[in-house]
Amino acid sequence: MNLLILGGTKFVGRHITCTALLRGHQVTLFNRGQTNANLFSDAEKISGDRDGGLDALRGRMWDAVIDVNGYLPRVVSASAELLREAAERYVFISTLSVYADFSVQGQDETAPLAELRDPHTEVIDGETYGGLKVLCERAVARMFPARALILRPGYVVGPYDHTDRMTAWWRRITRGGAMLAPGSPDAPLQFIDGRDLAAFAVDMVERRATGIYNANGLAVHLTWGECFDKVEMLTGTDTDFSWVGEEFLRAQNLSGGDLPMFAYSDEAGIFTMNNHKALAAGLHTRPVTETIRDTLLWDAAEGVHKLGLNAEREQELLRAWHASP
Repeated sequence: MNLLILGGTKFVGRHITCTALLRGHQVTLFNRGQTNANLFSDAEKISGDRDGGLDALRGRMWDAVIDVNGYLPRVVSASAELLREAAERYVFISTLSVYADFSVQGQDETAPLAELRDPHTEVIDGETYGGLKVLCERAVARMFPARALILRPGYVVGPYDHTDRMTAWWRRITRGGAMLAPGSPDAPLQFIDGRDLAAFAVDMVERRATGIYNANGLAVHLTWGECFDKVEMLTGTDTDFSWVGEEFLRAQNLSGGDLPMFAYSDEAGIFTMNNHKALAAGLHTRPVTETIRDTLLWDAAEGVHKLGLNAEREQELLRAWHASP
């Protein structure tokens, strides 16, 4: 197949591009050439800016376009409008953040979606990210009626994960010793390896699939405690986990960077999303230990170490936790 990938060189897009090339597809990458521009010599590369610089795509035809880096409805709408006669279908990588209420457990693709107070905002932050993605999805659906495939992953992890959200926890476990673990070991945890998301995306393109899928999670139930134990076992470290209660953590003025990926129980629905539709459509997820192993190997060589508690703050919190009534 002849595929156009918008982005395609950073984390999820990188895995999608790699998967498509390995399967023998013809790939054209459209991006600004600012991230990993030396990757993928086998792909055609078109330089341009999605925001007002799409002219280089005119007059071309593709079997499908895969939009990996669409965040603003105006920008996504412009891409979809230009390409609606140039591609058979449009694949939009969205997010589980489109859902309105994460206090609800087990939501499927029909759950209510987030709505922005100001639908014209172009500020992308924790308050607007999900609502903006909703509007991006709607723009794609308008331009490609019955020809759109929308994939909604949650937390994506694995090699090349520049966010450092799950990697920071796994890296901390490898240092051993007394470690602050957030909340309860029995709390649910859900993520997807970026390579599995990429494989599913390309699978669905090859099958000319359409529709909306929660492309997230594993085929089996996972908890925070089980995940941390797997890291400890796999790396052979001796880590003493102290599972620190939510009430204590809320009182400590901690940032999301201090406790990356952690969700308090009133928002833990983000880790219980219903992925049955995607699994039935062929989503395959590799063993968690494989993801952990490969991620830590990559992290040791070239990872981005930017999140997590520093050692002094962590031990300070642990002393306060153990001294609390």
